[in-house]
Amino acid sequence: MLRRTRVAALGVILSACMTVTAMASAFAQAADRPFTELTRPERTDYRETSSYTDVMEFVERVVDSHPWMHLTTVGYTMEGRALPVVVVGDLPDASPEAVRATGKLRVYVQANIHAGEVCGKEALQVLLRSLAEGRHHEWRDSLVLLVAPIYNADGNERVKLTNRHYQHGPIAGMGQRYNAQGLDLNRDNTKLETPEARSLVAYWNRYDPHIIIDLHTTNGTRHAYRLNYAPPLHPNTDARIIELARARLLPEVTRALKAKYDWDYYYYGNLPWRSGDAERGWYTFSHMPRFLTNYVGLRNRIGILSEAYSYATFEDRILATLRFVEEFVEVAYRRATAIASVIERADETDVVGEELALRATVERSDEPVEILMGDVVQERNPYSGEPMFRRLDVRRPEAMPEFGTFRPTETELVPAAYLVPGELTKALNVLSDHGIRWEELAQEETRVVQRFVIDSTSVSQREYQGHTQRTLFGHYEAVEVTVPAGTVVVPVDQPLGRLVFSLLEPRSDDGLANWNFFDEALEEAEHFPVLRVIRPSGP
Repeated sequence: MLRRTRVAALGVILSACMTVTAMASAFAQAADRPFTELTRPERTDYRETSSYTDVMEFVERVVDSHPWMHLTTVGYTMEGRALPVVVVGDLPDASPEAVRATGKLRVYVQANIHAGEVCGKEALQVLLRSLAEGRHHEWRDSLVLLVAPIYNADGNERVKLTNRHYQHGPIAGMGQRYNAQGLDLNRDNTKLETPEARSLVAYWNRYDPHIIIDLHTTNGTRHAYRLNYAPPLHPNTDARIIELARARLLPEVTRALKAKYDWDYYYYGNLPWRSGDAERGWYTFSHMPRFLTNYVGLRNRIGILSEAYSYATFEDRILATLRFVEEFVEVAYRRATAIASVIERADETDVVGEELALRATVERSDEPVEILMGDVVQERNPYSGEPMFRRLDVRRPEAMPEFGTFRPTETELVPAAYLVPGELTKALNVLSDHGIRWEELAQEETRVVQRFVIDSTSVSQREYQGHTQRTLFGHYEAVEVTVPAGTVVVPVDQPLGRLVFSLLEPRSDDGLANWNFFDEALEEAEHFPVLRVIRPSGP
């Protein structure tokens, strides 16, 4: 009986070994199998960009028979298009449980948030092809890649020859900036009013990527850089995340690209748009979390903006973006343990009692920096007849101040919790969509709270993204109130505490009050409806 048991056990072991060997063989065979599929730009000599169908067919073929690639979806667009994500890693399936159980660094790369800025969409297809051919196979030792090539899929299908004025191709046209609702998806990361943004944040809540890279194309100042980039810019971002991205990761990527290709990459910026508007200098964009990579920073994750140069040729923009993504992922692969450690510490940090920014302004560098200016030549689109600019290989160094970071202009101490009336379902729904944890009071309680007294209100005269933005002015007072049952308690001592503060403070320059979520409750109101708890109490 004992011998028979041992024989059976040996059979199980041999079977398991054969399974492992078969899996290893399948991985090796798949790595050796050439994948020769061309992208639409490659098939058309870079005249055309990929349609949604092109992208879907490409990613379906690229994952076929490659056991380390799985096709999933972020969610859906307003017009019902599924948004693809290819999960690349040594794992049995692409479920969030399987991905997170690997314990590996998770890197999410996304393109086409603005569907006229198409080079990232094409670069990610080329990246997937390279991975299918076995390149960068070592990344799978410490990384799981989440590759999302086409975020604004509805805008992608609205191709016109005249979208993206002066951009150098694709000359057969490209999609539009906005989604099917006419909203800018890179202004919707606070209010979450598009199905795309809600789908994306829900995906992040499940898969929890450590790094999020967002691929764009910039068309402003005529500079000499192949691509500009930016880390999270909101001053409330955990300082360790900012230091890691700005002082270590991005400089390492920049040095490697310069050494390999003699291509110049630098922080995102523009000269003042009109002479006399401001001091001549290199100005970044806004700190507000409506912008995706700034929002990512308030989630305690590393957000990286990538902006290829609009006046480089379409082919060169694809290559510049591909090289940036490959090099950044390579650095993340080498620094995976350190990156995960910084993010873990940020999640564990309790911001209650800290002083955080409500509003901010751009900060001038102490010393001038060297910015590489460039030149363009005007050409003519052969199909539309419209002018477009082509980058010239000119590097003209100019010393100027840099306005690349932000400092607070108004701050407030972070409370222990916020009390939100249960009937404010619109605001509560968006908090839930963000993944913020909260609880309801089971019975009424008497508490000492801080209440915001409204002195005055300013409402913008111009509509922006479907809203007339609101600014509240006033001050806090301490009062004892009876808080009714059903009131929602939102604790700030949670990983998304920095985001909670930015969303619920009445003076926050990109909070829910700014986006009109409390307008009905504010009609003729003397106080802001959301209260602050200074000392922890209750659930």
